Formats: sequence, C-alpha cells, structure tokens
Amino acid sequence: MKKKYIQLLTLCFAAFITMVSCETEENLQPEGEWTLSAPIIIAPTATTSIILDETTPNETITFSWESAESSAGYAVTYEVLIDTLGTTDFSTPILTTASSNNGTENSVSITYEAINEALAFAGYPANSEANVAFAVKANSLSKSNTAAGSMKVVRFENEIIPTRLYISGTATENNNNLAEAILMRRLTDENGLNANIHEVYTSLIGGETYKFYSERSLPALVYGGSEGNLEVFGDGIVAEDDGQYRIRINLDTNTYELFQISYWGMVGTPVSGGWGGDEPLYYQGNGIWQASIDLENTGGFVFRANGDWGYLLKRVVGTPNTLVLENDATTQGVTIEDIPNDQTGLYIVTLDLSAENYNYSFEEDNTVIEPIATPSQLFLFENGTMIQEFSKDGDVFSTTDFIPMQASNTYTLNSAMDGSGISYSVNGNLAQSINPDGDSVSDTLTLLENNNTFTLDNDRALRFNIDFSVPQLSWTYYNFKLFHWQIWDDRVESQMTYSHPNTFSITVNLTAGYDSKFISPWDFDLGSDNPSALTGNLINGGGSNLLNISTDGSYIVTISLANDYQSGTYEFVQ
Repeated sequence: MKKKYIQLLTLCFAAFITMVSCETEENLQPEGEWTLSAPIIIAPTATTSIILDETTPNETITFSWESAESSAGYAVTYEVLIDTLGTTDFSTPILTTASSNNGTENSVSITYEAINEALAFAGYPANSEANVAFAVKANSLSKSNTAAGSMKVVRFENEIIPTRLYISGTATENNNNLAEAILMRRLTDENGLNANIHEVYTSLIGGETYKFYSERSLPALVYGGSEGNLEVFGDGIVAEDDGQYRIRINLDTNTYELFQISYWGMVGTPVSGGWGGDEPLYYQGNGIWQASIDLENTGGFVFRANGDWGYLLKRVVGTPNTLVLENDATTQGVTIEDIPNDQTGLYIVTLDLSAENYNYSFEEDNTVIEPIATPSQLFLFENGTMIQEFSKDGDVFSTTDFIPMQASNTYTLNSAMDGSGISYSVNGNLAQSINPDGDSVSDTLTLLENNNTFTLDNDRALRFNIDFSVPQLSWTYYNFKLFHWQIWDDRVESQMTYSHPNTFSITVNLTAGYDSKFISPWDFDLGSDNPSALTGNLINGGGSNLLNISTDGSYIVTISLANDYQSGTYEFVQ
C-alpha cells in the first residue's frame, strides 16, 4: 500500500511539472518567431531638393514615415540616419537623430544648421549641391528594419569657421590620438573679440604629418595643406624638422605659418649679465619650458625666443602673470610691460605656453648640488634589500644589464653591500619621460648624498650610468616592437607593452606566411633558433626571422628577456 502511494505521488508531481512547463512555453514567444516590418517613407522624396539658407539656420527639414509594425505588438522607436549617397548599411552615418517623444513619433525635424554642419564634416563643400542618402530606422527590442531614401541639399553659401581647433597627427605630441588632440589658443582682435586666428606651441617630429581638427573626434572639419596654405580635408602637413614650433593658422585667409623655437631665454635685470645675458629654459613638453635659474637681482625681465629681440614675451598690464608676444599686443587689444620681479635666489622658472593661458611662474628651488666624493663601491637597494652591484670605472658606476624595477617599490643607493655606508638618492622619479613610447628612452637626474628613497613613474627595466664627478644619474629603457611583414618596406611595427619583470606583450592581428621579429630599432634585433615554432628561444643579433603563423587571426604575443636583452623566450597564442 505504501509503495502504491509513493508511485501515485510521483505521477502527480510529474504531471504538475509538465503542466507548468507547457504553460511557460505558451507564454514565451522566442524572439526569432516575430517580425518587424520596415517603415514607409513619406518625405522627403528622391525629387526633393532643399537649399539651406544660412540666414535662417533654425529652419528645419522634416522627415516623416508610416509606422513599422511588430507582429508581436512590441513598442517601436525610430531614428533618422543621414549618410553619403550610395550607402547601404548606414553603419557610420554622418548624422543620427531620434524622433521626438523618446523616439516614438513618426517624424523628426532637423535644423538647416545641423544638416549643414554634418555635410561640412563629411567633406561636402559650401554652396554646392550634395546628393545624400538617408534612412528611417525602426527599432524594437533587438530587432531593427530600415527604409532608405535620397535627397538633394545645397549647403550654406559660406564655409563653417570653427571656434575651437586642435592639432593631431603622427608628428605631434599626442601620439596621433585624436581623443587627446592638443587644443590651440584662439587669439583676440584689437577690440578684445575672438579672432579666427589660432596658434599652438608644441613639438613636431620631422618627416611625420599633422592636421587641424574642429573636434576631438570624427566627424569634424579637418584641415591639411602644404606650403603655408590650408585645405579643408587636405593631405596632412609634413613637418620638415624635429623641434619646437609656434604654429599659427588664419581661417580668414586659410593660411598657416610655423616659427621654430630653439629655446626661450630669460633676459633682464634678475639674471647673470642683465639685459646682455640670456638664461635658457628647456622644453618639457605640452607647451612648457622650464629651468632652474639663479635670480641675482630684483627688477624687470622678458622672455626672448632664439636670442631674437623681435620675439619677446611681456606681461599684460593688470594681470598677475599673463603673457603675450610684444608684436601681437596691439592687434590683440592689450597693453604690455616688462615682467616685474622682486625675488632673489635659486628658482625654478616655468614658462607655460599651453592653450588656456600663456603665463609664467617662479618656485623656489631648494635643490642643493654639492660635490660628491666617489665611493669605492655602489649598490642598489629595493625596499631595503640589495639587488644590484654596479661596475666602477673612475668616477662612473654603471650596469650593462637592465634591472627590473617597480613603481610600487622604493629604492636607495648605498656605498656598502649591507646598506651601512653612505646613502644616495636623486631629485626626481625614474622612468619619467615626455616621450615614454620612444624606442630608446632616457633622462638624467641630479645625484644627491642623502638618505631619501626614490621610485619609478612606472614599472620598467633600467640600465644605469652614475657619474659622481658631475654628479648625475642617467637611466635608459627600451621599448620593443613586433615587426610583421611580407615585404619589408610595407612592414607593420606594433609596439609591445612592458610588464615586470622584463616582459613585453601585445594582442595583434597576424597574417599567415608573414615574417616576424622583435626589434627595438635598432639596438636590439631578436630572432629565433627554431623560427617555425609558436614558442621558443630568442637570440639578439643572430636569430632567424620567425615564420610561424599558419592561420590568420588575433594572437597574444609575449616575450620574456634575460636582463642583458641578449636572449629570452617567446610565445604566440591564437
């Protein structure tokens, strides 16, 4: 009896589960089993031709359509996409606008100004007819459907003149990252109103190119050019030589000019030699020059470019530290004066010519550089533990190896292996550079005799040269690139990312049948003794090109190097 009762209970439970399962399946309609129709465009039509009148920029073009239908009755929203004629997928439109009421309405009105700007950013010239495609896109849950049309639009008579400009390119300090493009300073006219003249003080790499952008993203107005003439959507401007420049562009005349700055100098009563002297400042990056200068006297001074009295920066009267070029003061509607100074002593003088406000500042320099006696030995300590003994040659200690070091640790130098000797430090962080992605990166810091610790700006493996006669500490690190090529001149050079200790990696698309090598141009050239393998050993200067990619795809590539960078291992993982 008990057995029959259990069987009956089991059957009832199974029936209940089946009933619930069936009811659930009936209430859930798989997403793929319903459809979304396309909207039907009412206006504009293919015969529509619209002349945008710049005197009425807020007038609108109305796009309207009949509703799309979800067979399951789900809500539908809409957006209008405008793109170049011939577009079929509208995946990268030049303008996207949702209809009103959270996208549920069957029409949207777009202003003449918005359409004109989008067409300008897409490269259509002013006062010309543009044949453009548009689509009404219906969206419901994860489904979408579009209806496409076309129309003719005549742009505003006059070209857009942007109010802000940025510089970007392979020649510039932003590493060709448009999102970090360098803002240019917009100058004023004699009435103090904004002029259509923009300038920037920056560094350029010779042989590379740059352009000017109205936005830090695309679409945008883009200016290239050559020989001093700007061209909308023209080729990149080629920088002739490495160096620092003032670049000035005039959007009224569509011209640009460059003035190379070898150095800015501080000239006047406070410095050695007075108005006949010239204390140079050194470029730090991002439009900033700086130097530690002994101010011997109080009194006025100016900043002078290249020792040329025709290029003087003076203070704007009534401001604490705002600067303007003497030659520009009248055209910018300001009055200027020699820069006053009431300080004496050693000061860090900073000249800031970044876009927001040209200015200067003084900061007392408490760094005291005394002659340092050369010890007989020198050791590097990490968090109190000795990790490296340096080789000695006269007053100079050095390493041939690259010592893996970390920003999270602290370091000291000491003349004794157990740390009981004389301690030394430096006046800044190691591995800090305005060009951290260079092939070979180095800097020199002042060596100090004290018990202070120092650290790194980021994890790196450093090679040292420490000269007690100066006294200075110089460090160097290398970046490695994965070279990948079929034809050498068409090679792709992909920079790898460093991680501790002495490891470099990258995720990159590779092509079957192409050669590869790990190179830091041109001091290190790492190949393999087994070039067809996905893992193996690396040899500097003697290894063969790797020919180990049999399938196109994305690969995680890693190399781990010995501290002398003469050998190591590699791994490719698809």
